Amino acid sequence: MTSYWPEFLTVALVHLLAVASPGPDFAVMLRQALCQSRKNAVLTATGIGAGILVHVSYSLLGIGLIIQQSILLFTVLKIAGALYLTWIAVQCLKARAGGIYVETGTGTIQSGFAALRLGFLTNALNPKATLFFVSLFSVIISPGTPVAVQAGYGAYMALATGLWFTLVAIFFTLPSVRKGFNRFGHWLDRLMGGVLLLLAGQLLFSTVSGAEPQSAPIPDTGR
Repeated sequence: MTSYWPEFLTVALVHLLAVASPGPDFAVMLRQALCQSRKNAVLTATGIGAGILVHVSYSLLGIGLIIQQSILLFTVLKIAGALYLTWIAVQCLKARAGGIYVETGTGTIQSGFAALRLGFLTNALNPKATLFFVSLFSVIISPGTPVAVQAGYGAYMALATGLWFTLVAIFFTLPSVRKGFNRFGHWLDRLMGGVLLLLAGQLLFSTVSGAEPQSAPIPDTGR
């Protein structure tokens, strides 16, 4: 097993750089942390981590390569991802003043399942994450690496992603942090909505322009 440590460290480093980069996951996580309870924010972080397992699973099964090489399947994935991001963006743009969560329970509070589902679908429907994981499992991870070891890499990335966004959730749910955002929180919400709309538009534009999903160096995950 010691022979796989260099490969694992490479995977861990690349994943760390990807998960820390801004994108849909972070935008949604920030909104959840500021506008929902800490419990719901952590559940969303858990959902994002669980979404990683979807990408890992089809990469291990080889389905990811089929999706990457099929124009139709990849187009369907991009449209689904764009529509979902647009739906989230609309919710953000409808934000009103006073939307920052307060312990009195004012505002619209999600159910725990809704918070978990939001994180899961945001990550699972991200086509850039598809490209990232297919590239990761086909370029960095050797085909000779046992499937059990590759699955271990995937479990680590899911856990690390969940922990990273849990830390984000804990930080942005601190009362002092929320207080600082309280005056202009709804504008931040709308800004996040604008960012998500741009990401959705980018996905739709790439679909209309006929960009084909081809193998390439590891791209940004967009998270």
